[in-house]
Amino acid sequence: MKSLGKRADGERLDRMKGSPQWRGEGFHNVYPVAPGLRDPGVPFPGLTDFLCGGERRVPTAPLPAVNPLEGWRRAPQSGLRATWLGHSTVLIEIGGKRLLTDPVWGPRASPSTLVGPKRFQPVPLKVKELPPVDAALVSHDHYDHLDYPTVRELNKRGVPFVTSLGVGAHLQAWGVPAERITELDWWESHRLPGSEVTVTAAPSQHFSGRGLKDRNATLWSSLVIRSDRHSVFFSGDTGLTDAYAEIRQRLGPFDLVMLEIGAFHPAWGDIHLGPENAMKAHALLGGGVLLPVHWGTFSLAMHAWDQPAEVLHALAEKHDAPLLMPQLGQAVEPAHVERTDPWWRRVEIKAGPAPAAEPDHPPKNLPKALQWPLD
Repeated sequence: MKSLGKRADGERLDRMKGSPQWRGEGFHNVYPVAPGLRDPGVPFPGLTDFLCGGERRVPTAPLPAVNPLEGWRRAPQSGLRATWLGHSTVLIEIGGKRLLTDPVWGPRASPSTLVGPKRFQPVPLKVKELPPVDAALVSHDHYDHLDYPTVRELNKRGVPFVTSLGVGAHLQAWGVPAERITELDWWESHRLPGSEVTVTAAPSQHFSGRGLKDRNATLWSSLVIRSDRHSVFFSGDTGLTDAYAEIRQRLGPFDLVMLEIGAFHPAWGDIHLGPENAMKAHALLGGGVLLPVHWGTFSLAMHAWDQPAEVLHALAEKHDAPLLMPQLGQAVEPAHVERTDPWWRRVEIKAGPAPAAEPDHPPKNLPKALQWPLD
């Protein structure tokens, strides 16, 4: 099955083995898991849970969305603009360039078109309708972040890819020329040709793999996009670690912080943030306007589809954090952020009240450095 991708070999593999993140036969997480992030008393959900567990895991109606093409025809007044297109896919306009994070247009987060988590919300425009894209950024190789049909479509348009070590093997196997692939280890940077825009890979706490035998065969990263005027942080997928303070020190401050909030479960609290830990990560990063991603598109956990948004909204109000939660396709500028409209509540207004603004299993016994308030 071609969508599985290909494992690295030759010079690419030699470079990967020289990474400080490589150990034994693959990459590994280098930051210790803080006590309380992963609840040992909660069993890992099984296949039956994924197929039948939870309530309200998908909305009863399409989410409100706008076609972003009209907004994109005008240059951003501040020089920085973001358009959430679903899940972790965001079009970033910065320094006169357009960059696309973890582009996924495919119908399923799966190697198959017949089985696997199915998209419940379409992207508000087709890949071929996108304006010219200067780079596609891929944080890691999981199916909801690296999508085979999307890569093929972007490759037809000649889009360059910037990604983590080893992921280029998948891209090259799918037809992307080697000269249009840049692979980064943590703290390495790539400057987009003819611009002041740079992309830097930074630490994250996650894992990788697309099949049964390639666990951690490629690196996972967060990504920082910088121009001469603005800076953006994109978490990819990650758990909460004190790496965020180091990222702030080395690459901050940030005008826009994009953090994953969905697909959270206490059994995997060390490799996904969820809304509560996203707020802690936001504080460790030094603030900035917060744009949540990794929600509202696929049902990848047991919680209600809108619970991450509801919890984050309540926490942001409690801690007076600047929150940017646009509708799908709505082009927004962090410099012009206004009070968040909880538009998701109108989707199921006839199906009952919104979920309570508390996670089902809040993290317990976190070290003081990762608890509120954060210094």
